Amino acid sequence: MAAPVTTIGARLRGALPVERWEATGFPGRWVGGTAMVLGPLLMLTGALLRARFHFFYPDQLAAYERHPTLMATAYGLFAAGSLLLWPAVAVLAARIGVRSAGWGLWGGVLVMLGLFARTFHAGVDHLAFQLVRSQGVGPATEAVSAGYGAFHVFATLNLAILAGWIVLALGAWRTRVLGPARAAALGLTAALPLGVLKGTTPLSLVALAGLCAALVPLGLTLLCAAPRPSRAAVLRWMPLILVTLGLMVLLGQAG
Repeated sequence: MAAPVTTIGARLRGALPVERWEATGFPGRWVGGTAMVLGPLLMLTGALLRARFHFFYPDQLAAYERHPTLMATAYGLFAAGSLLLWPAVAVLAARIGVRSAGWGLWGGVLVMLGLFARTFHAGVDHLAFQLVRSQGVGPATEAVSAGYGAFHVFATLNLAILAGWIVLALGAWRTRVLGPARAAALGLTAALPLGVLKGTTPLSLVALAGLCAALVPLGLTLLCAAPRPSRAAVLRWMPLILVTLGLMVLLGQAG
């Protein structure tokens, strides 16, 4: 009897295995667990780096003029951590939704909309910092002041930024995905200041510490749970991921 022909797709699945989604839903426990660990920690690191400067935008722009590398790093880490929260929230909402579809749906949707709004704010922050570089802190501050509070579509999502974490935390508590203490810690994320060029306040650090306390242990639990990938699979995946990230950076810089 002739041996069955092995397709290219089957060979790729064997070399680069991907775990099924049944337990956690999209994007799976490896992406979601990694995001739960890295996202909150990156945001907290970024907030700590800019903590010594007053939180309102004139002081943030002045701080960028004096310490451009430090402020760019702080805002970049915070934005990267916020971006990484979407897979973390997707997996958490899916786990909640297994036991209560309504809490999982609305908690996940509201938080995700809030994360889109924060990404928009990060883009405005970047543009404002470039104005400091090209025109100086005075004209940049005047430009931000002239447009501060102007209507934009993402302003309608400000309530989602605040309410989403509370709904998600209540859902996690009611479904016992998180215990009472960690669910309360997750709800503290609603206290994180929102808007353009917002620096760090004591309340920011409390909110981000709560986010870390809620998500980092859950992420580690997901990553440590069986089954685990073989060492060979990890060694094949890591270079591919690193090369892909490198290409994304280069292509992004190319415009």
